[in-house]
Amino acid sequence: MSSNREIHLASRPQGWPTADNFRLVSTEVPSPGPGQIVVRNQFMSVDPYMRGRMNDVKSYVPPFALDAPLDGGAIGEVVAGEADGIRVGDTVLHGLGWREYALLDGRSARRVDPDVAPVSAYLSVLGMTGLTAYAGLLDVAAMQPGETVFVSGAAGAVGSMVGQIAKLKGAGRVVGSAGSPAKVERLTALGFDAAFDYHDGPVRDALKAAAPDGVDVYFDNVGGEHLEAAIGALKLHGRAAICGMIAQYNSAEPPAAPRNLALVIGKRLTLRGFLVGDHSGLRDQFVTEVGGWLREGRLSYDETIVDGLENAPEAFLGLLRGENLGKMLVRL
Repeated sequence: MSSNREIHLASRPQGWPTADNFRLVSTEVPSPGPGQIVVRNQFMSVDPYMRGRMNDVKSYVPPFALDAPLDGGAIGEVVAGEADGIRVGDTVLHGLGWREYALLDGRSARRVDPDVAPVSAYLSVLGMTGLTAYAGLLDVAAMQPGETVFVSGAAGAVGSMVGQIAKLKGAGRVVGSAGSPAKVERLTALGFDAAFDYHDGPVRDALKAAAPDGVDVYFDNVGGEHLEAAIGALKLHGRAAICGMIAQYNSAEPPAAPRNLALVIGKRLTLRGFLVGDHSGLRDQFVTEVGGWLREGRLSYDETIVDGLENAPEAFLGLLRGENLGKMLVRL
């Protein structure tokens, strides 16, 4: 444990990020102090929200610092140190990814059982990704049995969970959009009632064909044209859970608002943004219910795994390009 590697933010992207915005840096493995642990990371997550943190602007989470390691969800084995309830050899979930060895306060790590599920699952279906889908659909959008649900970015980590959870909770019809024929085929295999490739034409027209009677709930991962189409399709008192807007994260110019936003008034729509951290009170319920579905084989999840810390920037760029099926992870 003498050599460590980290990915630093070398410069702030202007529009789409490039490999030049990142730098691979060699450092020494940190030594733990009282109450601290050192974790050898096994998997790290790359997520769309990280693009916003690369800009030096005020947001709900501080921006990444230049010439310092990025961070994000990670899981690994404790190799040094000791903290309350955590010992060497334990597997822990924490927030200091983008590095091989992480030094952290034991209170900021959560011990997990690697015998219950593959460790990568704690960054996807049993982690923040799954809880985002669960809370957004059932708490934020308050989906009810028999309703029609539309999910954008439905082949991604969150979207694929939303569609399956909707079916398991009794949705009458679930529609998803994705970015390739292969992803559309995967959504059908996951139990979506209808799916379409948004490259094939206007989203509005494809959604009308897939949900001719309208939509009760929209789970938004994309924004832009998808949000505009959903507003047009939502029924009276329809609800939208606004999780992300990846379509505009790399735009250099401010996006135009949905041109039909005035429909929110007459339809009495609810468009509600949310952060998964606001719903941590649902975690135990979520783990119990989703864990049960996994054990019963009623819920599936996909992972796209890129090997090597040095390839983490390319994994992130691939995520923004839509190259992942399900959760994008880096194996260290």
